[in-house]
Amino acid sequence: MLELYQFELSQYSEKVRLILDFKGLDYRTVEVVPGVGQLDLLRLSGQTKVPVLKDGDIVIADSTEIALYLDRKYPENPLLPHDPVQRGQCLLMEEWADESIGLKGRVAMVGALNQNPGLRASILPKQTPGIFKNLVSAVPAAMLDLLGSGVGFGGDAVKEAMRGLHQDLEALTLILQHQPYLIGDRPTLADLTVAALSMVIKIPGGDYLNIAQELKGKGIPGLADNSAYTVFFEWRDRLYREYRRSHQQDNSGGSSNNGSPTTINIE
Repeated sequence: MLELYQFELSQYSEKVRLILDFKGLDYRTVEVVPGVGQLDLLRLSGQTKVPVLKDGDIVIADSTEIALYLDRKYPENPLLPHDPVQRGQCLLMEEWADESIGLKGRVAMVGALNQNPGLRASILPKQTPGIFKNLVSAVPAAMLDLLGSGVGFGGDAVKEAMRGLHQDLEALTLILQHQPYLIGDRPTLADLTVAALSMVIKIPGGDYLNIAQELKGKGIPGLADNSAYTVFFEWRDRLYREYRRSHQQDNSGGSSNNGSPTTINIE
């Protein structure tokens, strides 16, 4: 069975989970916990980031590489359009989403937490978290410290990330007001990537993530609660209802998080 080494609240891990569910593939999750297990993942994959997918003796790191591998190995429910122009558009949008929504969303998330130090809490799957008022994001304290300690998470960077995310969501909303999917007449890798990476902007409200119920449906103020982006979030939630499985079930009938600690990085 496929094994996904992941962190529950990593939007890049969520991207792979949504892709696996869309393709209807059997998989089990191995939860990544900050700590000494970083060496385990290094030995497994030659690097220290999640997500990592293990398919028998084959090990693939990076969410984009995992997506392309899955589409080659398991062609049913393809991620890429057959039309060459649409295929190119799909690949461009997937790369854009990784670099724009993914990275800017993380900066905005950390900035929001830093502006609300009293609301910080540590979250791991199956643990009871604190309740974040007006805030979507919940990450382990160790991860927050790592992400917030470097260059690029100061006030100016957060403002720039928020400005960029407003522009991204406006553009996506304009597209989705006039067509059901971002490219073509069926979901593609572009749709699944954009939908999953928006998790850090607004957590889906259903039973998709192994987190406290109080956090589901919450979002970064100014983005998740902005009525101008209602069309986008309704589209995202429709994709989730149609393709994303409950966190309590993988395709083998139950989720599994019995892996050893592996890494503290999340991209």
